[in-house]
Amino acid sequence: MTTTTLAVLVPLLPFLGSAAGLLLGRKAPGFVRPLAVLPTLAAAVLAVLVAFRQGGGKAVDAATQLTPTGSVPIDLALHIDGFAALVAVLVGVVATCVQIYSTGYLREDPRYPSYAALVSLFTAAMLLVVYSGDLMVLLVGWEVMGICSYFLVGHYWETPEARAASLKAFLVTKLGDVPFLIGLFALAADAGTFRITGVLGAVASGGLDHPTLIALLLLAGVAGKSAQFPLHTWLPDAMAGPTPVSALIHAATMVAAGIYFTARLLPVFAASAAAMTVLAVMAAITMVGSALAALAQDDIKRVLAYSTIGQLGYMAGALAVGDRGAAVFHLLSHAAFKALLFLAAGAVIHAAGTNSLTAMSRVSGLAKRVPDAYWTMTVALLALAAIPPFAGFFSKEAVLVAAEHTALGERTAAPAGAGWTVLVAGLLTALLTAAYALRLWLRTFRGRGPAVPDHGRQPIAMTAVLWVLAIPSLGFGLTAAYLDDWFDGNPLTPTLTTAVLGTGLAVAGAAVTYALWRALAARTPAAAPAPHVDLDRPDTDAGLVEAEALRLPHPAEDPADPGRALLGPLHGPAADGFHLDAVHRTLFVRPVLAAASLVRFLDREVVDTYVSGAAGSAKVLGRLVRRAQTGNVQTYLSALLAGSVVLAIVAVALANAGA
Repeated sequence: MTTTTLAVLVPLLPFLGSAAGLLLGRKAPGFVRPLAVLPTLAAAVLAVLVAFRQGGGKAVDAATQLTPTGSVPIDLALHIDGFAALVAVLVGVVATCVQIYSTGYLREDPRYPSYAALVSLFTAAMLLVVYSGDLMVLLVGWEVMGICSYFLVGHYWETPEARAASLKAFLVTKLGDVPFLIGLFALAADAGTFRITGVLGAVASGGLDHPTLIALLLLAGVAGKSAQFPLHTWLPDAMAGPTPVSALIHAATMVAAGIYFTARLLPVFAASAAAMTVLAVMAAITMVGSALAALAQDDIKRVLAYSTIGQLGYMAGALAVGDRGAAVFHLLSHAAFKALLFLAAGAVIHAAGTNSLTAMSRVSGLAKRVPDAYWTMTVALLALAAIPPFAGFFSKEAVLVAAEHTALGERTAAPAGAGWTVLVAGLLTALLTAAYALRLWLRTFRGRGPAVPDHGRQPIAMTAVLWVLAIPSLGFGLTAAYLDDWFDGNPLTPTLTTAVLGTGLAVAGAAVTYALWRALAARTPAAAPAPHVDLDRPDTDAGLVEAEALRLPHPAEDPADPGRALLGPLHGPAADGFHLDAVHRTLFVRPVLAAASLVRFLDREVVDTYVSGAAGSAKVLGRLVRRAQTGNVQTYLSALLAGSVVLAIVAVALANAGA
C-alpha cells in the first residue's frame, strides 16, 4: 500500500467511525465504544506508518482536481513533510487516549454515543488540516472543528455555563475566521492557486503583491483559533465542557490548528516584517498576560486553560522569529504533558464526584485518594515548568534559543526587535509558569481545604491512559537531537545561556511560591472536614455537595493562596482575565446589539409603516368602491346617464374651445 493511500485512510477512518457511531448509537449501543476507539486507534497506527515512510525526507505530494471552478482551481491534495507526519501522529495518539479515557469517564452519560461520534469527527477534521495540500480543503477541516467544538463544549447543555461557553467559543473564533477567509481569497488571487506548494512558490519568486495585508488577515483567524491575544477569551470558558474534550482541544485539535497553519505558511508571514513584528508582540502579550491570569485562578481547569494560552504564545513566538521547527517541537511536547494534565484533572474531578469541587481551595486529601493522578500530574507539571530533563525543558529552550539568535542578528528571518520581544517575554513567562504550576500542585494535593467524598478507585481505562502519556511528557525532549531532519534542519538542542537563564528563573519562581505557601499555611487553620455524601447511591441528593461547596470560603478570600501575595493589586484584574470580556462587550457586542436595535426600529417604524399604509389605502379604496355597488338597477342607469351627460358637456366644451 502506497504512502498516499495510507495518508488518505488516516482522516477517513475516524470520519467513517463518526458516521457509523451517529447511525448506530441508538440502535446498537454495544457498538458505540468499539466504533469510538478502534477507527481512531487504526488512524493513529497508520499515521505512525506514514511518518516512518516519510522519515523526514522529501515531501510527499499528490493531488486530483475537483470540479472546475472557472477561476482559481481547487484540488483534493495531500502534502506530507516531516512535521506534518509528526503532527498527525500526535493527533492520532492523543485522540485515541481521549477516546479510551472517555469510556470510563463518561460511562454513565446517556449522550455518550453522540459525544464519541463528535470526538471522532473532530479528530478527522484536524487530520484533514494536517495532511491537506490545498487551502480550501484545509478550510473545510478548519470549520468542521469549529462546529464540533461548539457541540462538545456545550455537551452539558442543561447548565447555563456550558450553553454560554459553547456559543462564546463559536462566535469569538468566527470573529477571527471572517478576515481569515478574506485573507485566503486574497492569497489565492495573488498566487493564482490554492495549492500550498504553489503559494509557497509564489512567495519565493516575489509573486505576492500585498504580503502585509494578507498576513495580517490570516493572523486574525490564527488568533481566534489558537486563542491568542485578543481573541483568547473563549478558551478558559470552554472548560464547561467534559474534561476529555478539554484535553483534546488543548493538546491535539482546534488551538493547535492555528499554530500548524502558520508554520505551514510561514514564508507568507515572513515576507512582511510588519506582520512578524505584530505576531511577536501578540505572542509576548499572550505569554505574560495568560501566565499572570493563571496565577490568580482557583479552578484547576481554568489554570490549565490559561496555561495552554501561554504555551501557545511560546509557539507563536517561535514562529515570529522564523523558526517553525521550534514551534512545532513545542507543539508536540506540549500536547503530551497538557493532555496528561487535563486527563489527570479529570481523575481529580471524578474522585470529587462533582464539577463544583474542582476549585483548589475546596479540596484536600487527593494525593492518597488518586495516586495515579498525583504522580502523573506531578510529571506533567514539571514538564510544564520546563524543569530538566522533562520534555517541556527542551522544547521551551528551542523557542528561547531561536529568539536569542534572532535578537543577536544571527538569523534574519524576522526583525531583531521581534527576537528581543519574544526572548524577554519568554524568560518572564518561564518564571511565572513555574510559580503557577507549583501553586496548582501544592493547593490541589497539599491543600488545607475540606476533604471531598471518596468515590473509590478510578476506572482502569482512565489510569492507564495517564501513565501512557507520562512517558512522552518525561522523555520526548530527549529526542531533540534526532529531529533536525524533520524540522528544516535547524538544531533544537539547548544552549548554555538560555538554559541557565530559563531554568534559573523557573527555579526562582517555584522557590518564592513555595516559601510564601509555607508561610501562609503556617498562619492558616485547616478547614473542617466536609460531611461525607455518597453520590453513587441513587437516593442521595447530589445537591448537598453543591450546597456544602457554596458554604466554603470564597476563593478570593482564601488566606493560604500564594498567588494573591505574589500578584498583589494585580490579583483582581488577573482573576478576571484583565477585563477583556468587558472590552469585547464594549467594542463588539454593544455595537452589534445597537445595530440590531436600529434595524428593528427601521423595520417596525419605517418599513412596516409603508407596508401598513399601502394596505390601509387599498382598504379605503375598497370601501369606496363597495359603497357604489348597491345592486339597484335604477341607480346604475342613473349613474350611467349622469356620466354620459357629463362626458357630452365636456366634449362640447372642448369643441368650442378648439373653435
